[in-house]
Amino acid sequence: MLRSWGPPGLLLASGLFAASGQRSLWAGAVWLAVLAALAFVLSPLAFPRAVTAAQARQRSAADGRPVVYWRPGCQYCLRLRFRLGRAARRAYWVNIWSDPAGAAAVRAVAGGNETVPTVVLSDGEPAVNPSPDWFRRRLGP
Repeated sequence: MLRSWGPPGLLLASGLFAASGQRSLWAGAVWLAVLAALAFVLSPLAFPRAVTAAQARQRSAADGRPVVYWRPGCQYCLRLRFRLGRAARRAYWVNIWSDPAGAAAVRAVAGGNETVPTVVLSDGEPAVNPSPDWFRRRLGP
């Protein structure tokens, strides 16, 4: 939990500190807004609601949606998430920092490494750090 929320919390606290140290109210508001936006992007809030690896596998088997393993603060996960836009909701997202079974699933696919994002399609085909365009084509319309 601390690994997921620690960096965004520090950024937000830094924004408050930077804002309080400014002579101009506008400059303080700008610092706070910039660091709060960065904190949001690096937090789990920027991603669809995370499920556990067991829930994701069970639901994926039932409805055919892919499973995306990710972690907060990962620039490649952010790139995938934002390039997918609303289509990101058509996948199950597993935070490997809050689910040890998810981290183990990634290590099994990625040769012992916790390389994210790792996508597992409903047919079992894994892809480590796929391009957003490749994944969007797999998601369908």
